[in-house]
Amino acid sequence: MRPCAVIGVGQSRHASRRDDVSLAGLVREAVDRALADAALTLEDIDAVVLGKAPDMFEGVMMPELYLADCLGAGNKPLLRVHTAGSVGGSTAIMAVNLVRAGLHSRVLAVAFEKQSESEAMWALSPKYPFQPPLLAGAGGYFAPLVRAYIRRSGAPQDVGIRVAVKDRKHALLNPYAHLHLPDISTEAVASSAMLWDPLRYLETCPSSDGACAMVLTSEDAARHAPGPVAWVRATAMRSEPTLFAGRDQVNPQAGRDCAAALYKLAGITSPRREIDVAELYVPFSWFEPMWLENLGFAEPNEGWRMTAEGATALGGALPVNPSGGVLSTNPIGASGMLRFAEAALQVRGLAGEHQVDGAKVALGHAYGGGSQFFSMWIVARQQL
Repeated sequence: MRPCAVIGVGQSRHASRRDDVSLAGLVREAVDRALADAALTLEDIDAVVLGKAPDMFEGVMMPELYLADCLGAGNKPLLRVHTAGSVGGSTAIMAVNLVRAGLHSRVLAVAFEKQSESEAMWALSPKYPFQPPLLAGAGGYFAPLVRAYIRRSGAPQDVGIRVAVKDRKHALLNPYAHLHLPDISTEAVASSAMLWDPLRYLETCPSSDGACAMVLTSEDAARHAPGPVAWVRATAMRSEPTLFAGRDQVNPQAGRDCAAALYKLAGITSPRREIDVAELYVPFSWFEPMWLENLGFAEPNEGWRMTAEGATALGGALPVNPSGGVLSTNPIGASGMLRFAEAALQVRGLAGEHQVDGAKVALGHAYGGGSQFFSMWIVARQQL
């Protein structure tokens, strides 16, 4: 497959409500920044890949149709991707594949969500045949999995609090993060309201309006980029059904298989030693240690130790979510792409105050549905 590189990254300002812009204006804010980073215009783009979470989250059906104009997609291929919460990652992977296949030289990947224009709790609570009801939203679905992890691993009760404090402190270094909580502390998180035992209010993600965009190009186009690029070393996607006999939702098989395939393609044999920084999809704080195990950074039931030891904080052995992560910014359709984009910024050396010193190899991770859809990539400063 042909080489592919990220040469432009852009994101909007994220907030609970972006009443100052339309949905098209929100998307274009991220797109314009990505194009400026790449020193390109919409006319230079060969194809567009668009991703978002379910249309019910805005109450606008098939938004790709009316967003085509603002994306400069007239008379160009425009693809829509949807894989639940992992959609931002799978959108980026689709764009990579278009470049790697030699179909297009410059592809624009865009993902977004404007949750303020609808009601995500309602959208997450339909009654489907043979499916568990989400009467309490995503947190109500995932809290039992967290409790199962705590029982299985024997993790101390304060691990989730530690993750929440860490990621929110990281967010203070990221000007684009939705939540900036300068007074965040262990005491503040511990005293916040219990929403879904054991998940407290400050251990959960916000609802954000926001968008993210990336410009992905062929090797030849990347050679003409105005600044440093991030080379895509490997991508992988895997999925599994929501329900089947013996399914391990705490440590899903699809996630383990996806990571194994990713590392094999990237030539990585020891992820904890060879990966410098990871942007993981952590919408509820306890998912950091759970994903550390799922991704092979820690042995089963041992992921919480990395958090407790400070290994996942900036300055630690494996910084996780130096951007503040999903706990600080959560436009659902874009949350996965933000993980991929932040990984690319790290290896380009353009992450600003939350830059990890010497980062050369980074992991971007997204998951969705009932912990059933997984999208991942490895990006690096140098080509293989």
